Amino acid sequence: MQNASESSLVGEEYEVEVGPVAHGGHCIARTEGGRVLFVRHALPGEKVVARVTEGEESSRYLRADAVRVLEPSKDRVEAPCPYAGPGKCGGCDWQHAKPGAQRRFKGEVIAEQLKRLAGLTPEEAGWDGTVMPAEGDKLPAGQVPAWRTRVQYAVDAEGRAGLRRHRSHEVEPIEHCMIAAPGVSELGIEKRTWEGMASIEAIAATGSGDRQVILTPRPGARLPIVELDKPVSVLRVHEKDGSVHRVHGRPFVRERADDLTYRVGMGGFWQVHPKAADVLVQAVMQGLMPRKGDTALDLYCGVGLFAGAIGQRVGEKGAVLGIESGKRAVEDARHNLQDLPRVRIEQGKVESVLPRTGITEADLVVLDPPRAGAGKQTVAHVSGLGARRIAYVACDPAALARDLAYFRDNGYKPRTLRAFDLFPMTSHVECVAILEPAAKSL
Repeated sequence: MQNASESSLVGEEYEVEVGPVAHGGHCIARTEGGRVLFVRHALPGEKVVARVTEGEESSRYLRADAVRVLEPSKDRVEAPCPYAGPGKCGGCDWQHAKPGAQRRFKGEVIAEQLKRLAGLTPEEAGWDGTVMPAEGDKLPAGQVPAWRTRVQYAVDAEGRAGLRRHRSHEVEPIEHCMIAAPGVSELGIEKRTWEGMASIEAIAATGSGDRQVILTPRPGARLPIVELDKPVSVLRVHEKDGSVHRVHGRPFVRERADDLTYRVGMGGFWQVHPKAADVLVQAVMQGLMPRKGDTALDLYCGVGLFAGAIGQRVGEKGAVLGIESGKRAVEDARHNLQDLPRVRIEQGKVESVLPRTGITEADLVVLDPPRAGAGKQTVAHVSGLGARRIAYVACDPAALARDLAYFRDNGYKPRTLRAFDLFPMTSHVECVAILEPAAKSL
């Protein structure tokens, strides 16, 4: 706990040479005294004036914003969004960088995490070093793809909808989010006042015309009558337990991937980029190459995206088990895959359910864990099943690298790794690693 306010360095400015990009949407710089700065709104190679936003005299490092650019990088562009910049919206990390540079930076972060946490070079990971844009996202500098099909708006004390500032609960009111998908923008969330609301999640399905808003009221507040610019279902978050309840309309949206329709209920998880589900299914299926009669596991299966894809390919003699902790997601997965009797879905945490199944072997495994990764225990259990191939889908390169190191310790090595820019303008990136027994390549 901070004892004296004088030790705070917030507001101090340093003229620095900007070093490499780091995991988290910032670059690394050092003051003349050698103190490490994590600088947002800067690019590698630039000279900037960095103003401290977090940190004290005793801190190991400081967080800062580049408030003046003295020597710009050739990769710099004027941020297209008026809400991007120091002290403003925290949603986008790289509005000030050319699209090609953004993908290059993400590749550098993946490479750095693989080396530092798994001891792997790109070649050893089976990766060519590129981060691929989704179809339609390869736009000229200064243009922004409208990709975000789910937007979480915060609401300020005046009832204005906006987005959170970086590492802050403060709200930046906005009139339009440039990365929001058209189906979200068309709702007109930002045009109206939301008295008594803490947040609004807007969802525009890409597999159908379904639109949904999920309202989180402030304690004791009444729900408003929701009149938006397009037909929409309304759900609310219960203030006591965080559960989601239908107010009117469908309690789910319908998404589409790999020729199947998926029901996603009560704001459940689905990939945010409209092309992401198909891009990832294709990458996973190309890597696993399922055969008729295969047995497979889909761990952290959500509403059944990969279980459905594998289930369609292993034939009537194949079998797929999906494991998912969310009760509503399990209900949706069972509904979505009811025409594939060879697919079974179990509810519970992977680390608890997988040992209880009694399964001792599998031909194929897919893991799509949360941001923290699968972890040492689950990786060891999965590795003991002797799968021909394992597909690991990762939204965090650090978690991916840590788990690849655990897989190596348990006899598996990457065969291929592919990276996809499914979160343009942000620092996030999606990876698909295909692993196989290390002994196979000896």
